[in-house]
Amino acid sequence: MRILVTGGAGFIGSHLCERLLNEGNEVIALDNFFTGRRENIVHLLDNHQFELIRHDVTEPILLEVDQIYNLACPASPVHYQYNPVKTVKTSVMGAINMLGMAKRVRARIFQASTSEVYGDPLVHPQTEDYFGNVNCIGNRSCYDEGKRVAETLFMDYHRQNGVDTRIVRIFNTYGPKMLENDGRVVSNFIVQALRGEELTIYGTGNQTRSFCYIDDLIEGFIRLMNTEAEDIHLPVNIGNPGEFTMNELATEVGKAIGKDITVKNMPLPQDDPKQRKPNIERAKNLLGWSPTVPLAEGLRKTVAYFAERIGG
Repeated sequence: MRILVTGGAGFIGSHLCERLLNEGNEVIALDNFFTGRRENIVHLLDNHQFELIRHDVTEPILLEVDQIYNLACPASPVHYQYNPVKTVKTSVMGAINMLGMAKRVRARIFQASTSEVYGDPLVHPQTEDYFGNVNCIGNRSCYDEGKRVAETLFMDYHRQNGVDTRIVRIFNTYGPKMLENDGRVVSNFIVQALRGEELTIYGTGNQTRSFCYIDDLIEGFIRLMNTEAEDIHLPVNIGNPGEFTMNELATEVGKAIGKDITVKNMPLPQDDPKQRKPNIERAKNLLGWSPTVPLAEGLRKTVAYFAERIGG
């Protein structure tokens, strides 16, 4: 198949491009390189099945493709709060432009949404039918609400125009090719530990997250995009239901690096969720998917990547 991946030079997008190429597809990666990096996909440039286009999804583009994975959007607080208006435009205008293309060329289209649509959840763990608890005027809302509107657009294009859509809600994902300065907790902890610094924990460190290794996430993507089912157009949680406090994660990072770690506590940012854990029953039943890489193993691979990049 001929497959377009927007945000194809990013952390998740570059892993997806690799997987799709390995399966024999022709892949077009589209990226404006705001957070994507050429080095993530430079090893693919000699592959005659791969094409890279520098383009911003907020501007229309017409390509003939069979499938579209719409991943383009800064996904860490540091980057999506840097230019919040641009973040909203990327989610909303990007979705409109990609859905318009999918409608014209009759492509199946996939939206990378986020667990952030649940906000600071009052229901635990989170199921897909939970409407969330989002502050629509807070610092994080440019990302949360942008993704919520993207989901709205995907469902409306499906209902109104018959576009073949898929929506995944991604929970915290980690692995090689993460940006060391992206402000996400796994990369923060690993980089700080490798540099012999104190690990920054916000609040008491008792807030929880669930961490999914990148290979497990990509497997979920591929299955969702290529599964036929009656309610396949409704959102699907893809994440690892293993739940860890930030204090526990700091300990695991220390084990993975083989160092004793110390921590410093900082004030909790506004609207930072206290709990985040996916209910993945829908993914299990619909896709036969569940994560296979335990946190300790995934952290070892991620530490090896960062150690090579920054020394440690």
